Amino acid sequence: MTTLCRLAACAVFVFLSPWIAASPAAQAAWREWVVTNDLVLEPGMELAARLVVRASHVTIDGRGATLVGPGRVGDAKSLETAGIGVRLEGVVDVTVKNLRARGFATGLAIRQARAVTVSGCDFSDNYHHPAHGWGELPARGGIVCVDMRDSVLRANRANRVWDGLHLVDSDDNLIADNDFSECSNTCAKLWHASRNRFLNNNLSYGIRINRAAGEVHARDSTCVLIETGSDDNSWYRNDITHGGDGVFIRPLNRWVSRGNVFVENDTSYANNNCVESWSPGNTFIRNKANHGSYGFWLGGSDQTALIGNEAAFNGLTNGYHNAPEPGFRHGGIVVVGGPSSHTLIAGNHLHHNNGAGIAFRGDVASRGGAWRTEHWVVRQNRIVSNRFGIWGRWGDAVTLAANVCAHNIEGNVLTNISNLVSLTPNPHAPTPPVAELLGPRVVPAGQRVRFDASTSRDPGGQPLTFRWWLEGAAGKEPVFERLFDRPGFYRLGLTVDNGALADLAWRDVLVVEPVAQELGTEGQASRWGFELEGNDRGQGHIRFADDPDAIVGSRCLHFSPNPYPGAYATALFPATRDAGWNFAGKRQLRFWIKARNPNVPGWQNAGPVVRLLGRSGAIEFRPAKEANLMNDPPFSEARWLWMPVTIPLAGDARWQRTATGEVALSRIEALSLALDSWGGDPFFVWLDGLTVD
Repeated sequence: MTTLCRLAACAVFVFLSPWIAASPAAQAAWREWVVTNDLVLEPGMELAARLVVRASHVTIDGRGATLVGPGRVGDAKSLETAGIGVRLEGVVDVTVKNLRARGFATGLAIRQARAVTVSGCDFSDNYHHPAHGWGELPARGGIVCVDMRDSVLRANRANRVWDGLHLVDSDDNLIADNDFSECSNTCAKLWHASRNRFLNNNLSYGIRINRAAGEVHARDSTCVLIETGSDDNSWYRNDITHGGDGVFIRPLNRWVSRGNVFVENDTSYANNNCVESWSPGNTFIRNKANHGSYGFWLGGSDQTALIGNEAAFNGLTNGYHNAPEPGFRHGGIVVVGGPSSHTLIAGNHLHHNNGAGIAFRGDVASRGGAWRTEHWVVRQNRIVSNRFGIWGRWGDAVTLAANVCAHNIEGNVLTNISNLVSLTPNPHAPTPPVAELLGPRVVPAGQRVRFDASTSRDPGGQPLTFRWWLEGAAGKEPVFERLFDRPGFYRLGLTVDNGALADLAWRDVLVVEPVAQELGTEGQASRWGFELEGNDRGQGHIRFADDPDAIVGSRCLHFSPNPYPGAYATALFPATRDAGWNFAGKRQLRFWIKARNPNVPGWQNAGPVVRLLGRSGAIEFRPAKEANLMNDPPFSEARWLWMPVTIPLAGDARWQRTATGEVALSRIEALSLALDSWGGDPFFVWLDGLTVD
């Protein structure tokens, strides 16, 4: 009789013996093996089984054996309920190698694991659904990891699956030399997954489209999808070609992903955008973004750097040319649809695009009144043989330096650009300066503040010119001082040039007004209570904590509805409803707020809704027109920074005031703040400086 497995020396695995001795009919049944010791499988065997690993410090060597699941390959419905091929849960130091699993909903699932190594495995031909329409499905496909840390995935395959690799809440992992191509949703998807390294992987053909039926868009499929606070990941020399998009950094829930660095990846031949991002603070160096509808589409991507990339042949009529934009149609680097302050575009090769080499545009509806493309340095780019060279509208503080623009059919088109600086090329200044800015990020209102750029330097020793931008041109000295008399957010920019080339730096400045008395946001978390809509069974709860991440005083309030039943979650202070505040003669209620919401598409209904509660009535303040400040903040940076909120107690055009019952400002017993989110996952809110004055 052929042995199905060989046990490592000194291992005990006696419960497999009855399965080995079973009849052929019994062997065909799908079984679950619980692995507690090292396991070596016989080469080439096909086993109607799945593995569950609950022991640490074990090695599973499949030696080419295959676990065959109950699903039929190619039949999405049967695969949907076919379970998991290999499951690792709550383990440390586990190695899985040379194993195959097909016919499952998910080939490999890892949860709450540390120091796992998976190498040489094949998780292809699990759940795959090329015919699925728009929208997401639950995590499934090749490899799904939830809360995995300090682990290595190397030289594995997962082809013809929904998601090749799906990382959730998983940090500090190495993903190298894998083939996660030919996926019907994504080849690599990150959800709240940070500091992971992706090196030399094949992440191509993440696409779901029926071209034979004349379908144009790729139904939200993409090679790489980065979402929900997936920060500081590095991507080096990956094949990210032929996707719906190549790379998509998507904050549908307004939770941005920052600090990701892409170096020498190929994102070409994307059906839509080779790279699309609506998140700030990401860096792209020496990547290829060719033959897509657009090379880089970067709306809402403040503080982005693009250095040494190639974006060419995008939007061609004999290639991909979806969603042309009015005015310039397509382009190599395109930044429209959202703010894009503090942007560096340097040393890129932008050529043969059916549109602009570089295109930027402020807010169309207000003709640049609501926001403008602001504080850019565009230097040393080769912009050749496009329809337009640089096409820009409604910008401010844009510096152009030593760009080579040639053979662009309609040249450069720059309109409504204030503070446009064009530097003259100088062979004696061949390298750009380095801008450095020292200064605080949180400053008190009414005090003079100093920002110092005197450590900025030029490698060639050329003299430097300084330009400060703060609500327009603001200064030309190495040191900038300002008294901020109004609390709020200020976007401070610095451009330094040596006469020929330029660099930039910036500060996001939060100006905070002192508060005589904070109401519940200075070390009083234990006194808060809550109300939850839809909490009829009483399972929902709001958890409160004092948090040191404060900008007013030494503590702020952190709260999260968990479990969250959906609908409005209301935080109330004090829970005893006996404050006895006298707000007669007061003018306004004000606070600072920031939030993180994993639910897609974010917040719903009006918010935040604030109430002043009396003994038998309430005064409610609701954003006018059912607006939600958390979805549409007054400035782009409020997506990741603190946002100030001021509510006039008399109400105004922005805040609808409604009184119910009997209530007077002279006797307020409590106040509350309510937010409503799509979905039922816990969201997170920080509140600081809450006061009435």
